[in-house]
Amino acid sequence: MGESESARRERGTRKRAIGEDWAATIVGLLLLILVLLGVIPQGVIP
Repeated sequence: MGESESARRERGTRKRAIGEDWAATIVGLLLLILVLLGVIPQGVIP
């Protein structure tokens, strides 16, 4: 029983980490698009 609980926790953590990676990717691409469109000046984001 203990193994299945830890396996579930590990899966949940791993799923969340993948979600965080995708969120960071989407935010980065959004910032890039905004800079390229001139909505955000280039000096604002290092």
